[in-house]
Amino acid sequence: MSMLDDFVEHASGSSDAPRAAAAERLSHVEYEGFEPDANEADEVPSLVRALETGFVPSSRATHGLDPLFSLAVVQYSPPSDILTFTSANNILFLATHPLSVVIIDLNNPAELLSVDLPKPGADKGGGAAPDVSIRGLFADPTARHLIITTTTGDTFYLPITPGNPTTQSRRPRPLRVRHNITAVGWSPLRGVSADGSDAAKGDNITPPATDVLLGTANGVVLSLPLPPTDDIFKTVNLAMSKGGERDLQTVYTLPDGQAITGIAFGFWNAKSKRGDKRAWVVITTQERIYEVQGPVTTTVAGGKGGGWPEEVFKPVRESAPKFQELAGDVPRSELRVHVPSVVGQPATALPAPDAIAWLTAAGLYHSALSNKPTNDILFKPTLLPYPPAPEQSPTPVFGRGSGRQTPSKAPIPLSVAVTQWHFLLLFPDRVVAVARENDKVVWDEPLALAPGDQALGLAADPVSRTFWVYSARAIIEVVVTDEDRDVWRAKLDKGAFPSALEYARTPAQKDIVRSRQGDALYEEGKFMAAAQAYAESTRSFEYVSLRFVDANELDALRVYLAGRLGKLEKKDLTQRMMLATWLLEICLSKCNTLEDLIAAESATSDVENLQMERTMVEDDLQTFLKDHKANLDPSVVYELILGHGRTDLYLFYAELNKDHDKVVEHWIAEEEWTKAIDVLSRQDDIDLYYRFASLLIRNVPKETVDAWIKQQALSPRRLIPALLNQKSEPLETNQAVRYLEHVIHRQGSTDSTIYNLLLTIYASDPNPDDAPLLRFLSSVPDDPVTDRPYYDLDYALRLCKTHGRIRPCVQIYSRMGLYESSVNLALERGDIELAKVHADKPEEDDALRRKLWLKIGKYVVQEKGDIKEAMKFLESTDLVKIEDILPFFPDFVVIDDFKTEICTALEDYSARIEELKLEMDEATRSAESIKADIEALSTRFIAVEQSDKCWRCHQGITTRQFYVFPCQHSFHADCLIAMAMEYLPAPSLRRILHLQNELTSRSAVPGRQLLSQGFEGGTATPPRRANTAAGAAASAADFLLAVPGRKTLVAAGDKLRDLIVPDVLAQAVTAVGGSGRTRKKRDPDEEARAEAARKEIDSLVAGVCPLCEGSVAAIDKPFIREDEDLSDWAL
Repeated sequence: MSMLDDFVEHASGSSDAPRAAAAERLSHVEYEGFEPDANEADEVPSLVRALETGFVPSSRATHGLDPLFSLAVVQYSPPSDILTFTSANNILFLATHPLSVVIIDLNNPAELLSVDLPKPGADKGGGAAPDVSIRGLFADPTARHLIITTTTGDTFYLPITPGNPTTQSRRPRPLRVRHNITAVGWSPLRGVSADGSDAAKGDNITPPATDVLLGTANGVVLSLPLPPTDDIFKTVNLAMSKGGERDLQTVYTLPDGQAITGIAFGFWNAKSKRGDKRAWVVITTQERIYEVQGPVTTTVAGGKGGGWPEEVFKPVRESAPKFQELAGDVPRSELRVHVPSVVGQPATALPAPDAIAWLTAAGLYHSALSNKPTNDILFKPTLLPYPPAPEQSPTPVFGRGSGRQTPSKAPIPLSVAVTQWHFLLLFPDRVVAVARENDKVVWDEPLALAPGDQALGLAADPVSRTFWVYSARAIIEVVVTDEDRDVWRAKLDKGAFPSALEYARTPAQKDIVRSRQGDALYEEGKFMAAAQAYAESTRSFEYVSLRFVDANELDALRVYLAGRLGKLEKKDLTQRMMLATWLLEICLSKCNTLEDLIAAESATSDVENLQMERTMVEDDLQTFLKDHKANLDPSVVYELILGHGRTDLYLFYAELNKDHDKVVEHWIAEEEWTKAIDVLSRQDDIDLYYRFASLLIRNVPKETVDAWIKQQALSPRRLIPALLNQKSEPLETNQAVRYLEHVIHRQGSTDSTIYNLLLTIYASDPNPDDAPLLRFLSSVPDDPVTDRPYYDLDYALRLCKTHGRIRPCVQIYSRMGLYESSVNLALERGDIELAKVHADKPEEDDALRRKLWLKIGKYVVQEKGDIKEAMKFLESTDLVKIEDILPFFPDFVVIDDFKTEICTALEDYSARIEELKLEMDEATRSAESIKADIEALSTRFIAVEQSDKCWRCHQGITTRQFYVFPCQHSFHADCLIAMAMEYLPAPSLRRILHLQNELTSRSAVPGRQLLSQGFEGGTATPPRRANTAAGAAASAADFLLAVPGRKTLVAAGDKLRDLIVPDVLAQAVTAVGGSGRTRKKRDPDEEARAEAARKEIDSLVAGVCPLCEGSVAAIDKPFIREDEDLSDWAL
């Protein structure tokens, strides 16, 4: 769409009808672009396939595509013929006949400004005024400055205020330059003040200072800094102020004196911080192009030293400047520069120009401009021949045009403009676009001009990137549409593949570029790079693979396969597996090849590079196996690796797949036992320990047991076959013993099989020393449930007897509770000391201990017959006296040997009798004292008020039987019993339970209620079980009968509290001490037993205050009971 489609016509539009009709009659020429049409998706794969066969069509159908350029006639009728035209910063400047300048701001097209130049007066001789008109308009890129030249050689300056027509000056100021200005070069820098500082930002009224180079008709180059204000123009006359005359300087004159047709300049930054900037200037005439460059210290023109122009041109005044001459007659020579701006870029921030084009008779001379200091300003200049003019044949043919166009002699264009990717050439009747990349004509369209009208020139706006064709009566915009659409194709034809990829838009285009790039690299012998390019394309896999195979470039094939593998989708499982397997095979072959080379050349040359390459391939292979583990079949991989003899890689892949059994099997086959154990220790599969246990413990028992000890999850029972398979070794070095002891003492095993196995090893050891076995028997813990060791006592006794282990048998008998057998066996062995040790084992049965000691004494007297030994024996215990062993002596024996002992014994008896007598006297005195205390206590009392309450249930204390303590705490009998149950130890609880059973069986009264019942408004003490008196007694009896042993009763101490019912117990006590009627029915013995039971219960329950003593006993109990709801404690 044209930028002026919405323009409101300023003048009459009657003159536009012929042009519109002519435009409708004209048709477009055939488009020569390369962009594929909508069917490109179908054509590109066929084109890629065509690359494989070598046949590629030279051209492709492009019908249906919009051209890159189009013409749009501006709906504007100028007030008179247009003489010249320029555009800058989205503002159009039209010079109309004779001396008017029309300014159109495209941001506000409705506001048109017209500025008239002063008409020249008659000469002094009274002749007629000369016929004068505007010849040239020169606007800077920011559209702040406009220089106007006339046919008489006069020059005017008009400051521009964009966006503010009310302040726009309407009076151009004359510049007395005394030369006919033919070219103007504008500074590529932003406007600067006179002192070199930046102009004020946001100043839309006052134009900033701008340096200008002026070219004249006689080859003179002038330097003029345009001021930031128009103060120098405030004089009434047309003469320039003295300050302006002082700043205008002549800096250079061309050697040939030809008219300057174009001038451009710019600056290069210094190569280093300390270096100077450099300025460059390009000047063109009809036949020559000059290059001038040099260092500068400033980028400001004018001043005392003349500024940078003086610094640049001073050296070439004394020598001929560098130039290129292209002879020939050209209607109008032009120099155009291209500024690589982007849409929306501010005019004050334009980059430096990057290309120039010079219109000559020989052709379009164009070149890129270097952006850094070089010897040549023009970088690789090229001469572009002009396209020939088409001649239409009389017979129409298919195509966009009305007939076939045949070439003729190439005419010289009227004007030229440089776009980002093309040259626009203006001919009198058409506009042609030529691609800058490949010099091909991509667009040729005739101009829709009125009859008799002819194009005059072509203007370009570097800021808005718009292009305009103007004639005497019309303005036509060259609309650019998607200009870089075919750049990728042009780059591709030039072989600039990276740039072609950069500008390729669609995947299909990129695919073509990569395919062509791969072909080019392959032909150059750069197979690795070609493989990378092919891998990024959709080129036939078979075609590319066969090319590399035929060329025996397996490294390149490996790169290509890796690239294709990386581009396959995860769902393509079969393809991924095939490619990965092939890659693995190639890499393995590469490793073998390198090893063969190393082995062959190691004696004759340095193989360090080959070894390094082999290491890199092996590392790449391991990385490949890691990354593509899911794409490989393990069985195939193992077969390939073993087929190539790559043991190290076999182990790596096995560990990668966590096939630790294969690794262990390998090291076992190599008899590398330590490495096998190391692999076992680094994995978590417990079954592998059991699988290789027997083999490892036979060869490396210590290391094997170390590994077992580290793995806590092993089941020792499953290792028993391996432990039995161990080689016979002394106990000190027997690793099976070490492992079993670790399992028992460190891991706390309770498996009787483990204990029995260790016992078997100890007992079957050929060393007769019983110390290890005895240590084991004495250190083995007991089962807390059965109170017996974890090993089988019967099996241990049988085993020890089999192997003649007497001392262990003695100890086992003792553990079995067969103390008499233990002592007998010790005596049979003649080991009196051992017999003494085990005679003292039954600590709770003194009668048995005495019996055992008498047996030992009898053995000492009768078997040893040593009276002295018998006397020493008596000193070992207090259970047997000399009178106990005298019957064992013979009837006739000389007592001389133990006369002293007899006397000593009698003396001891006498002393003991005296001690007992003293103790009896002391006991008598204590009894008398206690009796007196008891009599005193009978008169002691505590006053109980009627309002006193039980400290537990908070009911009246006198409502039922109660207890009062000296600490003033009082409790009901049942409440006291319930509280005492909470802290009394298990033995006391068992005794209370026994007494409860006994009392309830005697005091059962049918229909009697509990003590805590029948009190309205009171809180009864809740029984722990809802048992009646008889039920509680039965439960207690059943519980006591069901307990198999002392340990079980202790362990069940917590359950005793559930069997003791405070109300039942209190009722029984009350019944015992109740009415006389009840007492009469009992005999005196039963009454005495009941009274004793009641007193014992009183001593157990009421011995101490439960609040005082119970608080200390319950200090380690939690505040919240298990059966209590936590929410009850919420605040």
